[in-house]
Amino acid sequence: MKRFLTFPRLAMIFFGLFGVAIVGIFVLQDYWVAPGKRCEAAGKWYDMENRICAQPISIAQITGRPNGVSRADASAEKNRELVRIEHELAAESRARAAEAQRQKAALASARPAA
Repeated sequence: MKRFLTFPRLAMIFFGLFGVAIVGIFVLQDYWVAPGKRCEAAGKWYDMENRICAQPISIAQITGRPNGVSRADASAEKNRELVRIEHELAAESRARAAEAQRQKAALASARPAA
């Protein structure tokens, strides 16, 4: 009587499954774990859940505020800049109004009396 699971067949099945498991481990390592390690070695962030390699950015690039400057200092500087701009606009408006008055006076004095 011949049995299906003889020792040579069991050995072949074992080595076959062992080979498939080894290949699976290498595939898992190469396609799942290694991209994360390469990404992190490049100084980026790797999201394992979505498998995304992202470039970290500085908060200064988002806010426009240089590193080492607090939010209060940056806000105070921006407020001083806005006040300076408002003063410039007010001075331009006064100069425009003075020029309009000067031109009106020049036109009134140049008009002949009727």
